[in-house]
Amino acid sequence: MRSRWSASVYDDQHRLSEGEIETLLRAAQWAPSAGNSQPWVVFVCVPGTANHDRLVATLSRGNSGWVPRASVVFVTAAHVRTGEEPDAPAYSDYALHDVGQAAAHLTLQARSLGLHAHQFAGFDHDALAEALELPPTHRLVAGIAVGVLGDPADVDERTAARDHRDRVRKPLGEWAFGGRFGEAPVADGLADSVS
Repeated sequence: MRSRWSASVYDDQHRLSEGEIETLLRAAQWAPSAGNSQPWVVFVCVPGTANHDRLVATLSRGNSGWVPRASVVFVTAAHVRTGEEPDAPAYSDYALHDVGQAAAHLTLQARSLGLHAHQFAGFDHDALAEALELPPTHRLVAGIAVGVLGDPADVDERTAARDHRDRVRKPLGEWAFGGRFGEAPVADGLADSVS
């Protein structure tokens, strides 16, 4: 798990086999969900396909330089409402959490296959939902670019620099509480630890 990081420089010539893509999807399939509801939908966007073109057309400026280079991009959606009406009851109070679990499983499976995955949300969600004909019962959540590392000389300087930033995490004492919000962590020494 510690070897996982969000790469931005991908080899744009590398492609995954159908079997590798299926393995990644199976990892997401077996993620836990509330009542085994499995409220996720995953769109597979392989370069050269209509789904990939639909995604690329909606990418933010910051993501348009690196996301298309990935071997495959998965776009996740959550089943959030029971009907198409705006006031329809929620399908599950935990759908977004469960989609996150599926995405995490896919990401870790990618790493176990020697691949890198980078999750992102910088795209026009409404435009892509329309292009993918996503029903109103569902909501796009995020994308997951997957591939092998490429040559930093093949990308712009800003994109290449992204892969050399220091990996820093908040100290546990800022978010792991042994009491009420903001109170001391669960064990001595956690307040200053960094993971």
